[in-house]
Amino acid sequence: MTIQELALSRNNPERNEMIKRFREYMASGKPVADGSDIHMMFHMFSQEALRITAEINGKYHTPDELHTLLELLWEREVPESVGMFPPFHTDCGKNTVVGERVFINMGCKFQDQGGIAIDEGALIGHNVVLATINHDPNPARRGSMTCAPIHIGKNVWIGANATVLAGVSIGNGAIVAAGAVVTKDVEENTVVGGVPAKVIRKIVV
Repeated sequence: MTIQELALSRNNPERNEMIKRFREYMASGKPVADGSDIHMMFHMFSQEALRITAEINGKYHTPDELHTLLELLWEREVPESVGMFPPFHTDCGKNTVVGERVFINMGCKFQDQGGIAIDEGALIGHNVVLATINHDPNPARRGSMTCAPIHIGKNVWIGANATVLAGVSIGNGAIVAAGAVVTKDVEENTVVGGVPAKVIRKIVV
């Protein structure tokens, strides 16, 4: 599909039902078998995402134009107050939800098949990676995947070059230091850093 055809397809009931089925399956926590129908959706959505992100990243867009492209990429309504400095990369795009006043800085990569939810006021720094997929550890089944959602709470600040892994929730007001790799949940109003990330201190509010 071209970007224009993708835009027209947003009101297609058959496509809407497919995306609903995809999101419901991913929310179930069931594994994604190599070659399954859901896995084939991964491939289809990735090609669509490549087209849309190439448009986002390939030239300047006004904030209004960028907002339209993000709604097309994420295939849902996006608050007008959401901000982004491209480039931005994703290999799916159909399972990201962002709240009011979220800001996503340059170079971020969202692997959102398992679901990414970013609550209002969160700041996502340069080159942050949000990764919701793990491959099967058995080499004979390495192409199969398990997915788990990432949830980023209100007013969280994630520093540059941090990575947040599948299944992690970051509590409201928390800070993830630059370069951290977050492998487990972060309590609210807490600073974490390092590889793997550990608690540095609590934030007094």
